[in-house]
Amino acid sequence: MKPFETLGKAQAPDGGRITLHAHDGEYYIKHNGRQLMSTIATESELLLGDYGCRRIPKKAGARVLIGGLGLGFTLRRVLELCGEDAEVDVAELLPEVVAWNRDLLGHVNGRLLEDPRVTVLVEDVFKVIREARGERAYDAILLDTDHTPSSWVQASNVRLYARNGFSLVGKALKPGGVVAYWSAGHEPEFVQKLAGAGFKVTTYEAKTYPGAKRAAHRIYVGEPVVLEPGEEGSGAVGAKAAGGGGKGRAGAREKGRGKESGRPGKGPGKVGRGSKTARRGPGRS
Repeated sequence: MKPFETLGKAQAPDGGRITLHAHDGEYYIKHNGRQLMSTIATESELLLGDYGCRRIPKKAGARVLIGGLGLGFTLRRVLELCGEDAEVDVAELLPEVVAWNRDLLGHVNGRLLEDPRVTVLVEDVFKVIREARGERAYDAILLDTDHTPSSWVQASNVRLYARNGFSLVGKALKPGGVVAYWSAGHEPEFVQKLAGAGFKVTTYEAKTYPGAKRAAHRIYVGEPVVLEPGEEGSGAVGAKAAGGGGKGRAGAREKGRGKESGRPGKGPGKVGRGSKTARRGPGRS
């Protein structure tokens, strides 16, 4: 059995260890020894780009924000979908992850970071969202920063999934814009919270690879609900069932399924769905 080779190490602001590994021609990123992502399970990262950027191909001068560079699969899909006049900002907290993509992973997805449409921002995506206003607002915000909305790589990432974070996301989106969240599993309380903050939410199931028997991952797409003068109410959970997908590395097309879940309650739910230990467990980088 071939051993795992450690290609790079980084330390997160909270002291966590982020490492890059190679094994039998594939690549893996781990957090404190726990696998976060790899080049053999990429379908849901591609679908994050598909579902978050469905309207982008028809929009001139589109602006997209990706939170979390990872191994670059979501960025690859976004660049495939966007026009030549698009602007794609990638917020990545760790400069080492950016360096790995430039120096060690260029053959995986191509020289993505050299694309003139791409700007890499080595900073917290929450700060980028908070400062995105006016001409700097986005048509799509794609967030792949944690394991789930209740299991965070950085404890401070809880801000992304709180009421104030949803409000900042709404202000950072252009009219008609959407936000898409990647999650390793289903988080119904998060869906209710996002809807309670005034978003129309659609849940898409996503497989990790084309041949998987079940769709373990989820993509949550939120669109701010525009109320008419004098109208009150919260967002809607779910939408119509929808097909869609992304191309795998071999070019196969991956189908996703939208789910309808009814109407939300009046207020947001609690953060997470497990114990404090589970909520603070390691997630994606």
